[in-house]
Amino acid sequence: MLLSPKARLAYLALILLSAGSAVLLFQPQRLLATGWPPQMSGAGAVVVFGLAYGICTAALVPRPILNLAAGALFGAPAGFAAALGGTVLGAGLSFALGRALGQEALRPYVRGRWLKAADGQLSRHGFRSMLAIRLFPGMPFVVANYAAAVSRMKCLPFLLATGLGSVPNTVAYVIAGSEATSPTSPAFLVSAGFIVVSAALAAVVGWRKRHHLRRPQEEGEDAKTVPERERVSA
Repeated sequence: MLLSPKARLAYLALILLSAGSAVLLFQPQRLLATGWPPQMSGAGAVVVFGLAYGICTAALVPRPILNLAAGALFGAPAGFAAALGGTVLGAGLSFALGRALGQEALRPYVRGRWLKAADGQLSRHGFRSMLAIRLFPGMPFVVANYAAAVSRMKCLPFLLATGLGSVPNTVAYVIAGSEATSPTSPAFLVSAGFIVVSAALAAVVGWRKRHHLRRPQEEGEDAKTVPERERVSA
């Protein structure tokens, strides 16, 4: 019973609840931004930050805050390397937890038009779908990770799509963080503009996808009402 699907799902819920509580209590994003040991520098510091970044994202810390911190601490090139590595690491940790502890228990509940459509997209077109999700970040990072874990998507395409699709948004936030002390600089203005435009595009893509998914349901409802109309006219 301790290894049953429902028991493993309970473990996952406990892990996420504990992680979320720890984030609210200790606020590790502030420690990464302002409490970073001054003696740590160079490639070793970038690697350590990337590891901490991955753990923090798996523990539900928002990525934009960590991306800004990476740019502020290490500058654009090294900050981008730390942030992207941490992004892939955090996605992999969340995917592994969701696949090992939640997939078997949650798949029987994948019902309804929206859930079935999302599951079908990730299961059949995993790389392409995840790449679009990362490029147009309308869905929260952790939600996308666990949605992919519950689907039948393979791990390698998930990680590749996460790494490639996260590049533009990560670059923008890291540059904004590195230029935070000069908010009128061209680099900061360009990165901030990209963030705003990408958010607007994500909203448009999400709305169009929602409209596209609604259409088959409406057509199905219309098909069901045709026999009823014929019976009434008869």
